[in-house]
Amino acid sequence: MTAPIFHLAIPINDVNKAKDYYVNGLGCELGRESPHAVILNFHGHQVVAHTTPETLTPQKGIYPRHFGLIFPDEKDWENLLKQAQEKQLKFYQDEKLRFPGKLTEHRTFFLEDPFHNYLEFKFYRHYEAIFGGREMAEIGDRD
Repeated sequence: MTAPIFHLAIPINDVNKAKDYYVNGLGCELGRESPHAVILNFHGHQVVAHTTPETLTPQKGIYPRHFGLIFPDEKDWENLLKQAQEKQLKFYQDEKLRFPGKLTEHRTFFLEDPFHNYLEFKFYRHYEAIFGGREMAEIGDRD
């Protein structure tokens, strides 16, 4: 069986600004587009950015809503971090190490797109912690 591809729809208020951020900034491949929406290849997953007439305002912190990627290879995570820095993308939280020395240890950083969507990018030191470690209570941290 081929692995399913994740689909996520996010709110935007400007298609061209979304293309600039996600294609030129993060390196996503551009898919179909209309005056009201754009499809992005987000590292093999489908993100559809839909315009909304509503005012887009930031939520208070990264919880409860954010999305992103978990990189199985630390070098790929570091490359994206470097790319985000070079492209001067807006960091909501700089790179940091969470839960050092524990099964759930991981490197993370958060970006904020021009529409106040928060994106998290992670690398877990122990791959099994992505879905495992049920005996542990660490899930994120409050900001």
